[in-house]
Amino acid sequence: MAQPVDFFFFYGSLYTYIAVMRIDAAAKAAGVSVRWRPFNLRAIMIEQNNVPARNPVKMRYVWRDIERRCQAYGLPFRAGPPYPVDPELRVNRVGTVAAVEGWCPEFSRAVYTAWMRDHQAPHEHLERTLRDLGKDPLAVLVQADDDVTKAQLESETNAARDLGIFGAPTFAVGSEIFWGGDRLDEALAYAKGR
Repeated sequence: MAQPVDFFFFYGSLYTYIAVMRIDAAAKAAGVSVRWRPFNLRAIMIEQNNVPARNPVKMRYVWRDIERRCQAYGLPFRAGPPYPVDPELRVNRVGTVAAVEGWCPEFSRAVYTAWMRDHQAPHEHLERTLRDLGKDPLAVLVQADDDVTKAQLESETNAARDLGIFGAPTFAVGSEIFWGGDRLDEALAYAKGR
């Protein structure tokens, strides 16, 4: 039987878009279950002095690379979405609520589609995204802002640190990590014992 894959991601990670849009279908085809685990990548990157937005040469490459990869997978993408996003980590906390309650895939796809296709910064359109998913925005946001959810996000961030995660998306099978959206298929194969 296949091991589950832990999908560590951060709303605000550009490359996570491609993984969010592909992971459910790829995991289903592979017969592998996925645990969606939002974490605070920003804190880890600051600790490691690794902040891509401060490197314009790298960012030019990243934008073009994402455009090429989206074309290859047939994913909607329009150059120039707002970046960085979610300064208060509120989208990440809502994602934490969604992960606990089981609606994280739908929420994540909605957030990333609006961001990458429509250039809507996730934190600026959070209430509308929740309403569109049939959620009560006020209730979800109250839960996202409570101490329990903040502690859960911190716990996931500590789990990522303990695994040695330094970027997103990262897929973990037990203690084995696979960094980058282009490692999704490799992680699924590993989970199946191949």
